[in-house]
Amino acid sequence: MTRYKVILEYDGTDLIGWQENTQGPSVQSLVKDAIYGFCGTRPDVVGAGRTDAGVHAIAMTAHFDLPGDTPADTVMRALNFYLNGKPVVVRACEIVPDEFNARFDCTARHYKYVVLNRPMAPVLQKNRVYWVPRKLDVDAMRRAAQKLIGNHDFTSFRASECQAKSPIKTLDKIEIIQSGDEIIFEFSARSFLHHMVRNIVGTLIEIGIGKPYDVDEILAAKNRSVAGPTAPASGLYFIRADYASAD
Repeated sequence: MTRYKVILEYDGTDLIGWQENTQGPSVQSLVKDAIYGFCGTRPDVVGAGRTDAGVHAIAMTAHFDLPGDTPADTVMRALNFYLNGKPVVVRACEIVPDEFNARFDCTARHYKYVVLNRPMAPVLQKNRVYWVPRKLDVDAMRRAAQKLIGNHDFTSFRASECQAKSPIKTLDKIEIIQSGDEIIFEFSARSFLHHMVRNIVGTLIEIGIGKPYDVDEILAAKNRSVAGPTAPASGLYFIRADYASAD
């Protein structure tokens, strides 16, 4: 068996998320189907992250095993042939050691969340941003975001169905960048709780429109109901996964 590492780009609009199930097409199922079309097997495809329905990816790392020793560029071309017309593409493919694991070897995960802050609804960016027509106070959101950086109990920003054993996470970065009508939230951490990024963004947007949310009080409460709403999936992108150098 040969282990392959791939970098996937996908539009999550019409997908049920990363994980394969019977409810509809997923990233995992589409990639498995493409592999089956290429070589007649449906191996497990392990991703660095398990994105929800509607969430996009610019460079999601994944791995899978195939019999034989087919060159990586042949595998990539074959998968993209069978993925043609689907909302997933393989951007890169390489052969890696058998012990490489896209999920457990990941040292950092990076996300961005894109808000379109203007009075007019999006047309070209529909399903790819979160439209907020009310003017947002970016400085207020930045001040609040700084309080979330570091090691905290993020229970208040955790989905009720989150299966993580501990709510304690270390958030390495939150940066808020304003570019024209877009406000981009960038996040980095080794791992995140379910809906953590979207719940943080939803809360920061409430602060941005002037609601009296106090981040310190929200963290201390350890109660999801005291934080802001969950921002829609459409604005969220998995940017990339980091791994330790082979050296």
